[in-house]
Amino acid sequence: MKVLVTGADGFVGRHLVRLLLQAGDDVIAACRPGGAPVDWQGEAPAACHISQVPLELTEDASVRAAVGSAPDAVVHLAALASGQEARRDPGAAWTINAAGTARLLAAIVELRESGRADPLVLVVSTGEVYGRGQAILRVETDALLPQSPYAASKVGAEVASLEGWRRAGVRVTIARPFAHTGPGQAPQYVVPTFVRRLLQARAAGATTVPTGNLQPVRDLLDVRDVVTAYRGLLLHGRPGEAYNVARGEGLGLADLFRRLAAMIGVRAHPEPDATLTRPADIPHLVGDWSKLGRATGWAPSISLEQTLRGVVDAEAD
Repeated sequence: MKVLVTGADGFVGRHLVRLLLQAGDDVIAACRPGGAPVDWQGEAPAACHISQVPLELTEDASVRAAVGSAPDAVVHLAALASGQEARRDPGAAWTINAAGTARLLAAIVELRESGRADPLVLVVSTGEVYGRGQAILRVETDALLPQSPYAASKVGAEVASLEGWRRAGVRVTIARPFAHTGPGQAPQYVVPTFVRRLLQARAAGATTVPTGNLQPVRDLLDVRDVVTAYRGLLLHGRPGEAYNVARGEGLGLADLFRRLAAMIGVRAHPEPDATLTRPADIPHLVGDWSKLGRATGWAPSISLEQTLRGVVDAEAD
């Protein structure tokens, strides 16, 4: 299978490219120009092929050129993924996430109608589209009630994707990943942030660590389980459907902090810092992955302990 991966040089994209190559797929890695170089060839088994193409989601010609390679499948990861950046510039979040997805779908419609290819398309959204709700597992039929610019722009991306499916028959499937982490994740996300601050506290002999709101409960997966789910959806996902990608277990951020502190061997305590608190935080966001499991046979395979240990070890090196 020849797979076009947008955002292939990002945190999740790198893990996905590695998995696809190991599975014997050929990969077209679409990356925004100007990013740090990636040694894709070093990830590829001898029998597989990987090529890199530039991609600017805000430019029609760039998007058309990227899909012009006539892939068998597309995994659309490229996005403005930082909630903080989206809050600073909601218009940019919509331009990249919603309008960029609409532009990608339009190019795929053209590709399909020309008879050159009819790719499967996996659009990666987010579990944050559900917004606030009861402290129960979220299911795919729940209402989409986003309460951040990032989540709202991802709802826009879902709408654009499903419009392409209904109007033009593009075989679009939507993944809604809940929180996930692993070595190499950017420091603005909660696990690497906690780890770095706790390591700094240990080095300095500090007894407190500044944190934001620790009341929220989150669902936390290993990024390797996430990309395994994505490939499963390419093979077995049903067009027009959305699938939660989640562990299905709630973890309070206060408990996460304590686990990481114990793992690092530091007795520092969290110290609330109002400047680190996110507005309109969702109190409880945990997903039901049973629909994904039924469709693909997927289940979470990497324990939370393994995942956290991997991040700690990577940050400590």
